[in-house]
Amino acid sequence: MRLATWNVNSVKARLPRLLEWLELAGPDVLCLQETKVGADGFPTEEVAAHGYAVAAHGEGRWNGVALLSRVGLDDVVRGFEGDPGWAGEPGGEEGLFESPRIEARAISATCGGVRVWSVYVPNGRTPTSAHYTYKLQWLEVLRSRVAGELAATDRLVVCGDFNVAPTDADVFDPAAFIGSTHVTAPERDALAALRAAGLRDVVPAPMKGPNPFTYWDYRAGMFHQDKGMRIDLFYASPTVADGVKTAYIDREARKGKGPSDHAPVVVDIDL
Repeated sequence: MRLATWNVNSVKARLPRLLEWLELAGPDVLCLQETKVGADGFPTEEVAAHGYAVAAHGEGRWNGVALLSRVGLDDVVRGFEGDPGWAGEPGGEEGLFESPRIEARAISATCGGVRVWSVYVPNGRTPTSAHYTYKLQWLEVLRSRVAGELAATDRLVVCGDFNVAPTDADVFDPAAFIGSTHVTAPERDALAALRAAGLRDVVPAPMKGPNPFTYWDYRAGMFHQDKGMRIDLFYASPTVADGVKTAYIDREARKGKGPSDHAPVVVDIDL
């Protein structure tokens, strides 16, 4: 089975590239993040024409996750119980609402006998932000739900844009990120707790150079100079991880006209 994860940064803006990539890479299951479309806005018909069933969870201009599968799409769950939600504007000010709103950041389903989660972890903005607290809360509840899933199945994959670089080796220059999110000890501890629940980090090989980065800022020169981060992660239960044959970052998908700022991670598994 070939599984992949990709933050497309707007599925409508990236649709021609997505459809082309599906034909070129041929994943059996593709997890998408930051789709930026509402519940009825996902281009299901276009994707279905390429042989994929779709389960999407969206909210409009922000966030959004989806699962594309050609090996089955059963027991779909949008979100997860206990999601702490966010009380601010999705891309703006904090603390504007009395009650937190649940954002479209997680979707799971059983595909070809594997329970697959696509997740888009909150960014956190700054370490002093309420959004950062929300991020840590969200990751803790995710850990709890994943532990429950692992009690029910030994075939589990949790992948997506985690907005956390697990180690200093996963950023181009640790000094450049001092005082920023994505690299703080609490965030990394949250990832470590998720792995400790029973998941392994499947580190993909880069197609070029030594760095397994999956994200490069759009600013001029960042991609060309390989000044990136590894924040798109593929976590798998031991049974799945033991079956991994190859794992790579499709850096070519980050090139060309109008790309996402993330590259897909592709993992081939013998189950």
